[in-house]
Amino acid sequence: MRAFGRVRMTAAALAAGLLAAGFAVAGCSAGPPGASGASGTATPDSGGTHGPTAQAAAVTPLEPLPAAVAATLAPYYGQQLAWQPCDDGFECTTFRVPMDYDRPGDGDLTLAAARAAAVPGGSSAAGSGAAEARIGSLLLNPGGPGGSAIEYLESAARTYDGGVRARYDLVGLDPRGVGRSSPVTCLSGERMDAFTAVDLTPGDQQEIDALVAADKEFAEGCRQHAGPALGHLSTVEAARDMDVLRALLGDERLNFVGESYGTFLGATYAGLFPARVGRLVLDGAMDPALDSITGNRTQAGGFETAWSAFAKDCARREDCPLGRTEQQVGDQLTALLATVHERPLPSTDDGRRLTEAQATTGVIQAMYADFLWPDLRTALADAKAGDGTGLLKLSDAYYGREADGTYPNLMFANTAVNCLDLPAPFGSPADVQRAVPDFERASPHFGRGMAWMALNCAYWPVRATGTAHTIRAAGAAPIVVIGTTRDPATPYDWARSLAGQLESGRLLTYDGDGHTAYGRHSACVDGAVNRFLLTGEAPEQGRRCDR
Repeated sequence: MRAFGRVRMTAAALAAGLLAAGFAVAGCSAGPPGASGASGTATPDSGGTHGPTAQAAAVTPLEPLPAAVAATLAPYYGQQLAWQPCDDGFECTTFRVPMDYDRPGDGDLTLAAARAAAVPGGSSAAGSGAAEARIGSLLLNPGGPGGSAIEYLESAARTYDGGVRARYDLVGLDPRGVGRSSPVTCLSGERMDAFTAVDLTPGDQQEIDALVAADKEFAEGCRQHAGPALGHLSTVEAARDMDVLRALLGDERLNFVGESYGTFLGATYAGLFPARVGRLVLDGAMDPALDSITGNRTQAGGFETAWSAFAKDCARREDCPLGRTEQQVGDQLTALLATVHERPLPSTDDGRRLTEAQATTGVIQAMYADFLWPDLRTALADAKAGDGTGLLKLSDAYYGREADGTYPNLMFANTAVNCLDLPAPFGSPADVQRAVPDFERASPHFGRGMAWMALNCAYWPVRATGTAHTIRAAGAAPIVVIGTTRDPATPYDWARSLAGQLESGRLLTYDGDGHTAYGRHSACVDGAVNRFLLTGEAPEQGRRCDR
């Protein structure tokens, strides 16, 4: 997802992180889409017509780039890809892009991509014959920003719908600064452990100073390790990189499935290159029209909505450790976090102790997918009994921490992209303190912490290059935008707004829980998306799916 603050998790990283942390995810898909066996129905969206938010109407639209490739960029568009076998049956390659598209002579970045070639003979739940001709390449992005599309591809390729796999080469491109594409790094594993433990609900000046020091250390580490590339990791630049790869793959139009932040990347591509839009699916949609303060606050509200759904479900279950009503569950969570704040809990992980920040992160992690709710109930019960191991594992999974104490570059790239894409929401702790009441109204359980999380960009060493904007993509082919009604990380209203901004946007609603919808629960969603990818037939405007 493209988080506005420190809340960030891709579908691929969710699955990979849970496996690394020892959580079983068999039988559940947090991201890789395929034909679902669940039942599902579709009805028109009862919300009626959709359209841009009031804020969206007031911000500047993203303007398309010239259709012709500039002469200074022709060498990049004229490269030849050299695919080599890699990673258990996949093919990998690298190619060059300019670090700065406005100054191509200032140096290049090397980007990495992988592909799973089309597999003829697959069958599709969408009913399209797999024996038909290859359509082209289908680029995948799992979100973040900072999620590795190559890692995601390696799981997605085996679970995608058979008909889609038969007619597309699935391609994962790690965006600039991410994974294998000139990755940005910032802190050692030991310092990241300290960073994740810092109090995010400071109650006095000493705690505020500690949080500011942690954010400054993170920013300085990124500056030292990344160099001048740190100022060129924006979403606009990543979208331009996708167009270079599209050309090198030999595709006239870009076919793309993006989840979470991947929807912002895909929508940005559509805004810059509307005539080159093929079949775009944007699942768990971002709203590019939101400034960073509004985005953080409404995202906090999304997590509150998800918490409410969890609390109601928990209260009905015999193993719920926090009470028998939604109110009791919420009150006892607040009490538990206050206890952990005063006395961090021991764990079985090499003497590490669970802090309040990590406990809250563990709860937030479980809001991304309802199949994690049983693990959260167990972790909360253990925490009440004085054992922080379960919540610490969930927190580690959120950050992608490996068992050996190392971290991927997910969080480093995430912050680097976010701090470039939008001006910092807050310039000082005093700004945060003034905003906390609004955040707490949006989310009584998470608002305060999420307000303080958003302070990190205040100390970023390079100035933001982007601003909030609408995306119209005039003249583009139909673009499918998917929103989940109780999505914690990308609230449903964001999908409604993006679909309304896009001239050719088609809103597909999933009435359910968790982050993103394609390939997770609903045969209705999966069928509509697979049909679109295979035939180009977009779902009717306002279609609504349940399980």
